[in-house]
Amino acid sequence: MVKIDDLDPRTPIVVGVGQTSELLDSPDYQRRSAVDLAADAAREAVVDTGADPAAVIAAIDTVATTRQFENSFPGSRAPLGRSDNFPRSVAARLGATPTRAVLEVGGGQSPQHLVNEFAATIAAGRAEVVLLGGAEAISTTQRYANDPDRPDFSEHVDGSLEDRGLGLRGMISRHQVNHGLTDAPGQYALFDNARRARLKLSRQEYAAAIGALFAPFTRVAAANPHSAAPVVRTAAELVTPSESNRVIAEPYTRYVVSREKVNQGAAALLMSVGAARRLGVPAERWVFLAGHADLRERDLLDREDLSRSPAAVMAARHALDIAAISVDDLRFLDLYSCFAAPVFNIADAFGLTADDPRGLTVTGGLPFFGGPGNNYSMHAIASMVALVRDEPGSYGFVGANGGLMSKYSAGVYTTVPSPWRPDDSAALQESVDAWPAPEEARHADGWATIETYTITHRRDGGRTGIVIGRLEADGRRFLALADDVSLLDVAEPLGRRVHVRSSGRGNRVAELAPPPPGPAILRETYEHILVRRTGHVLEVTINRPDARNSLHPMANEELDHAFDAYFADDDLWVAILTGAGDKAFSAGNDLIYAASGQPMWVPKNGFAGLTSRRSMPKPVIAAVNGFAMGGGFEIALACHLVVADQNAQFALSEVKVGLIAAAGGVVRLPRILPPKPATEMILTGRRMGADEALAHGLVNRVTPAGGAVDGARALAAQILAGSPTSVRVSLQVMAETRGIADVVEAVRRPSAAFDELLVSEDMVEGLTAFAEKREPRWRNR
Repeated sequence: MVKIDDLDPRTPIVVGVGQTSELLDSPDYQRRSAVDLAADAAREAVVDTGADPAAVIAAIDTVATTRQFENSFPGSRAPLGRSDNFPRSVAARLGATPTRAVLEVGGGQSPQHLVNEFAATIAAGRAEVVLLGGAEAISTTQRYANDPDRPDFSEHVDGSLEDRGLGLRGMISRHQVNHGLTDAPGQYALFDNARRARLKLSRQEYAAAIGALFAPFTRVAAANPHSAAPVVRTAAELVTPSESNRVIAEPYTRYVVSREKVNQGAAALLMSVGAARRLGVPAERWVFLAGHADLRERDLLDREDLSRSPAAVMAARHALDIAAISVDDLRFLDLYSCFAAPVFNIADAFGLTADDPRGLTVTGGLPFFGGPGNNYSMHAIASMVALVRDEPGSYGFVGANGGLMSKYSAGVYTTVPSPWRPDDSAALQESVDAWPAPEEARHADGWATIETYTITHRRDGGRTGIVIGRLEADGRRFLALADDVSLLDVAEPLGRRVHVRSSGRGNRVAELAPPPPGPAILRETYEHILVRRTGHVLEVTINRPDARNSLHPMANEELDHAFDAYFADDDLWVAILTGAGDKAFSAGNDLIYAASGQPMWVPKNGFAGLTSRRSMPKPVIAAVNGFAMGGGFEIALACHLVVADQNAQFALSEVKVGLIAAAGGVVRLPRILPPKPATEMILTGRRMGADEALAHGLVNRVTPAGGAVDGARALAAQILAGSPTSVRVSLQVMAETRGIADVVEAVRRPSAAFDELLVSEDMVEGLTAFAEKREPRWRNR
């Protein structure tokens, strides 16, 4: 056993912890801000060291804090204002002047990750005294958000800040948002229902298991002076729906989900052994980080088994291995408990049960003690340090979970003198990243089986059914919404056979397969576009001149329908697409509509029904009159031919509004222009005029101002002079050989389209007309 006097002076230790809280209805409620709460907890941590507070504060060289919910998500608001440098605001309250200030990424793993990271930093000699902390004042913020007497929590603090960003990579996507996965309960419910499927439990049996898991947590929370809900509840009470315990997302009722409406702060003070000796911190206050690990799980749909998080288990095992102990050696545990799934995940792997005499929480857990944003585990760490001090020689485990069971940080705490031992998380992460992932079907069609699901419940009584399933045909995984939520109300939705179909709005599951759609037929009128049929030519005009012919979902749907009809109509041989007025062909996506908060979607075939269309068997000519910006330029790039008037301007302007040209611009433009000008246009959003576009081969013809449509009609007439069958087959062979680099190989490639041409009536007519020295009469067959 290592003696305390033999420790390396750089050995990191936890020497002080603090917690603070306030309830809205408490007699001493002071409307403290998150900064105030964190600072109060930090002061308590300083005092907890047992050393001279002034000397400890003066020695702090680093302050690192967790993020608040109000700056953890894109578009988050701070109704009462917030600090622009949270860690330095906390330091200023104490009178500390650290050289380094860090604002950590979001996620419940962040408190334990900060301990792991800065313990390593101290061990490497790059810091000596580090203050870690965080807080939330969510209940105060919600209480006073619209109150005329609301407090102002805004403050500016000078000094450097290492802001590490939101840390949301891999945890949110447009695809998930389009399928209702926008909140934590709905996402975690998918994990718990997947576990229910693995265990083959009924809904009632699994609800009882969640109740049994969390009932002991309520007893711990009831004894914790900082708890937001210090009420003992029975297992049945926790999971039985009632007026005060409504269903949030099946299988969760309100009582068993993280309670975020809290005012709580916590802090921990880390030092090197050398600094502790110099500052006079008594040895009985020293707590060692005997084991530690940080791992990231695969993204949601890349997980082979949605009922488990093996990366989290691996992190927990690695922390125990570094500490050279087993789970049986632990005296205390705190398993992150925002929902049941993360607790079950670790408990299942280590054989822990809900009635383990040690308990699975030292605070009471997030649903009962409270879930102060990203900072819950700082409270767990503070409680754990106090407990292992009270039982010298004992070991405590803190498991901190972030994201969608995405990030897991583990720590083992003890008063047993423990030299610093580096972890091997980086190598373990490489193995996690190499795990095989199921193939995903973003656009899913066919019969399928439900792998997991949930039904989310709104306060207004509305419900949304969310499904993850597997296609019968090839086993690919997909995400979908239920057309009718009652589809999931059956006794057992798990494993049920359903039919899934895709559209621009995403995937939808239903009990029966819909009848196959008939061919699209061109309508006489549309709301957002104009159509004109002249002989074999279809002219389509985007009719939103007041919005610079930008496209919202309804306009895109109409364009998609019009082009479906065009490609299905054998009597239409050429299409011309333009924009109403003389100012713009199209400004692309309607950003004003998008900013209104209304649902946004694009047809499966992309902007204007063209940019993602797999097959365009007949020519489409873009008549660009004025601006073709962003998505409007991408539409023009998707067309076979482009006629531009002298005033035309082309640009991929997405980078100027924080987007990218994802509807084909970043793919098609580099295949048309030389690499340098293409890259410049994509990265700067610079505009290219008609003449320059013509010189680069980006457009076919340039007409006088206002003459783009007439120019397109003239080009269409030239196309109509040839065989429509030959035109169609030419386009098909061009598409089939586009990816073949070897020219001879491409020429020799057999094509069924060419065989079709050889037996077509148009080929016979063309040769006959040539022989008879007359104009051919094409029939398109």
